[in-house]
Amino acid sequence: MPVQKSHYESSLAEYSNHLSAIALLKQHRPYLEMIPSLRRPDESVLTIPLPIVRIRDTQTKDSQTISLPCDVAILMCDPEWKIKTDVEILLFIHRPHEDFSELLGRWRQTQVCLDKNYEWLMHPRYSHILSEGSNSVYPLFVVFSETSERIQRGLVGADLPFVMQTPPAIFEEDTVDSYSSEIPPA
Repeated sequence: MPVQKSHYESSLAEYSNHLSAIALLKQHRPYLEMIPSLRRPDESVLTIPLPIVRIRDTQTKDSQTISLPCDVAILMCDPEWKIKTDVEILLFIHRPHEDFSELLGRWRQTQVCLDKNYEWLMHPRYSHILSEGSNSVYPLFVVFSETSERIQRGLVGADLPFVMQTPPAIFEEDTVDSYSSEIPPA
């Protein structure tokens, strides 16, 4: 059975929350260790679903705003200094009817986009954080039990980290209350 749209949508919604993103990173320890402070997760991990960046051309002083082909950007911040660190983890959730070349192509396209000077366009709640891009961009792929063996073999062969998720039906609907933030979205 192929990956269902509801699998993708549930995962995107779930990992848009910083606590769920941290739970996901626990499944790939090297990335979990990049979090500045697990004692202050709300100040250490910022998630940007369907992220947008502003690419700057330093020669012409022009800028261009683009939507990245990844699903969630996870940015690390120093909770003491309230600044973004150099670590940026980009999630690529396997989409319905997406084959290996398309999934890998989204990562490659993101690499090309972020090979320039860029800044993250973030929620106004994070406007105080310096949003300049970094040179430390790490991918993490989320695949499902329904994801074809070919895609999993391809990720292993390309030496790209991935985590296997069970169908997102396990995400509880009533957990939304525990995720509410003090500041409403803009």
